[in-house]
Amino acid sequence: RAEIQAVLAQRQQAVQKQASLGGGGGGGSEDAARATAIAALMSAAGQRQQLQQQLQIQQQNNQPMMPGEKRGAQDRRGNNVAIDDEKLTLIEEEDKRTAINPSDVMELAQHTSEVFMCAWNPKFTNLIATGSGDASARIWTLNSDKTSQSILLPHGHDTADKKNKDVTTLEWSSSGEVLATGSYDGVARVWSRSGELLQTLKGHRGPIFSLKWNKRGNFLLSGSYDKSTIVWDVTGDVGFVKQQFSFHLAPALDVDWKDDLTFASCSTDKTVQICRVGFSRPVKTYSGHNDEVNAVKWDPSGTLLASCSDDCTAKVWDINSPRNDPKWDFKSHQQEIYTVKWSPTGPGSKNPSKPLLLATASFDGSVRLWSVADGACMRVLSRHRESVYSVAFSPSGDFLSSGSLAGQLYIWNVSNGAHIKSFKGNGDIFEVAWNTEETRVAACFSSNVVSVIDFKRP
Repeated sequence: RAEIQAVLAQRQQAVQKQASLGGGGGGGSEDAARATAIAALMSAAGQRQQLQQQLQIQQQNNQPMMPGEKRGAQDRRGNNVAIDDEKLTLIEEEDKRTAINPSDVMELAQHTSEVFMCAWNPKFTNLIATGSGDASARIWTLNSDKTSQSILLPHGHDTADKKNKDVTTLEWSSSGEVLATGSYDGVARVWSRSGELLQTLKGHRGPIFSLKWNKRGNFLLSGSYDKSTIVWDVTGDVGFVKQQFSFHLAPALDVDWKDDLTFASCSTDKTVQICRVGFSRPVKTYSGHNDEVNAVKWDPSGTLLASCSDDCTAKVWDINSPRNDPKWDFKSHQQEIYTVKWSPTGPGSKNPSKPLLLATASFDGSVRLWSVADGACMRVLSRHRESVYSVAFSPSGDFLSSGSLAGQLYIWNVSNGAHIKSFKGNGDIFEVAWNTEETRVAACFSSNVVSVIDFKRP
């Protein structure tokens, strides 16, 4: 979504400039149109002005600007960083003491472009899938001796065919037997665990931003730039559109299942929709946000829905309440909130005795942990010096990993808010993810690699 759009936009600026100068050949108009479309997508992260400024500076200086470019007194949005020199020095010294040993890191380095996302297989726990801007996904087998093998899942077979096929989202089914990928060309694909292409799902008219399997595994849900969401029936040899929902007025950025038939979606139109297979209208529409809504996530019980927005707020909605206003409205972030994650705790989870928490990650460089019992902010995790794009709770709910621009990863103790491990890689981190055994954390980088970090409970 936002990070993918930003990187793609940067990549296309050179193409757009070449096309405008007449150097693009017969495909110049197509390339320029794609670059224009990607620029429009930037609104998902509230970066339209930033892109315009970058284009102006690039044209003036003929110098490329990279996502997250900022090393100094301002962050990537041009705002002052709230970490003074003395505190920064202290953080850097502490990070050295908690730095992960290089011998505990495995690097997966076969992609040839940015790695946008990764997903651990929930059942075959030595497998991890990765998706990249090189028009491919890969399924990696990780061995105990720190070696790995990967299976290439090509989304194009030559330079021309790979165009517009950046992999934008992927997810394993709950059985771990099949993997779904979505790409910039608007096509969803279903692959076997061994890398065989099983189904090609064509129905969207724009890039797919989010894909989710329902728990039963018979339906695959997709959200797209074309403003629609589609529920695909993938039970047979040929998948088909079970139902298409076209209620959003702008691109649909994220989707998430409540149960096997009901799901939530969010959009740059500032709304959250609750829809159900077989129903011709949304079950509910939440319109409390004042800007684009970047993500939606159901809690383990399926009764609370979290959403986050460019309006710098995260909100929690109670699906069982007759009211349309949020149960909680979290407002203390200073910049856009890119993602939210529920802890795997509380009712409906595998850790029912532990309290339910919500984590929010923001472009202000902080991660916040919220109590859903009373709406209080329990922790402010503020070591990051740049925008935080991804957070992930460990399966026990005891630990949280976070990754930011400039390649900084932290692992935190949720109970006391202390950081217990730190890792610095090359490039920006787009996603972090835990394996189901809580023994590894993966981080996806703009430098074309995935770092897999061994973790032992302190």
